[in-house]
Amino acid sequence: MRLITVAGPPSAGKTSVILKLAEALDFENGKMGVVKFDCLTSFDHFRYEEKGIPVKTGFSGKLCPDHFFVSNIEGSVNWGLRSGFQLLITESAGLCNRCSPYIRGVLSICVIDNLSGINTPRKIGPMMKMADIVTVTKGDIVSQAEREVFAFNIRQVNPSAKIIFINGITGQGATILAKQVQNAEEITSLRDSRLRFTTPAAVCSYCTGETRIGEEYQMGTMKKMEFEGDQV
Repeated sequence: MRLITVAGPPSAGKTSVILKLAEALDFENGKMGVVKFDCLTSFDHFRYEEKGIPVKTGFSGKLCPDHFFVSNIEGSVNWGLRSGFQLLITESAGLCNRCSPYIRGVLSICVIDNLSGINTPRKIGPMMKMADIVTVTKGDIVSQAEREVFAFNIRQVNPSAKIIFINGITGQGATILAKQVQNAEEITSLRDSRLRFTTPAAVCSYCTGETRIGEEYQMGTMKKMEFEGDQV
């Protein structure tokens, strides 16, 4: 089974890209599955179900979404293997931009919206920097010059990534992405595999549900800004 990790900021068009990719790959029904990782809520499972694609959705809730992903990716792969999928795609909704859900040896795709701002590629962090492929959506509604500047900023962050523009409505560009996916390595397990980037180091009282403001309530790993006039 091939495993693909797809990540990107909210509303970048990840689900649309995956659905157009599925059309381009033209798998038999039941041969491709999706595991959607989100924080609080999602309605994307309706879109997958409409296309006959088996889908599981997991919500991190109060937990760090990156830790939630790592804790459940092996179980997701086992589900895909038991289901007889030829391809399993994980979709992560942006997470926190501090991390990336990418795994060594597993094809990783970052989806980013061309309308999100010219400097957005420089703000996303490891999710962009560590990806094998950067897929750009909504490039059809900006000028050629804007597309080129956007692609230039992506290359500044990740010179080795392949950049593919995809129209999430028409599917233009999905065939190019499908060829990359078809060349992905097959896996039988993720046991002893490693993430490409570390998950957040900070574990503080707010990570575990504290809501009160004040130093007496702040425990664990904290990072303070310095302001003029602060008492040292």
